[in-house]
Amino acid sequence: MDPVTTAILAALAAGAIGGVTEMSKTAITDAYQKLKGLLVTKFGTKSKVVTAVDDLEEEHDSKGRQLTLQEQIAKVKADQDQELIQAAQVLLREVRSQPDGEQRIQSIVGNYNAQVYGSGSASVNINHPKDV
Repeated sequence: MDPVTTAILAALAAGAIGGVTEMSKTAITDAYQKLKGLLVTKFGTKSKVVTAVDDLEEEHDSKGRQLTLQEQIAKVKADQDQELIQAAQVLLREVRSQPDGEQRIQSIVGNYNAQVYGSGSASVNINHPKDV
């Protein structure tokens, strides 16, 4: 997952839009608003990427909305913009500095991945086609 999407998801999980202690919330919220403000400045208030962020704020646990944001970030190449990456890194540092902050950040790259939220286990079974 790209750093911009990862930072947004981590901030929302950490309570950037309502949640953690007041001092922590302020630092995370400020960094989050700076990143979101950069997205608005670069792509416009009505852009699909900003709309995807807005939608995710309403339902940050939605896997579909998370994937939509990731897709929109890739389409506009926001994951290659150094200013956005730097803002995302600042936001991730703020989230990581919180108690349990590292647990809120998960980034998976590649094929055949499995994720578990909360407790439990996951497995990936791959059926390769038989040689004919």
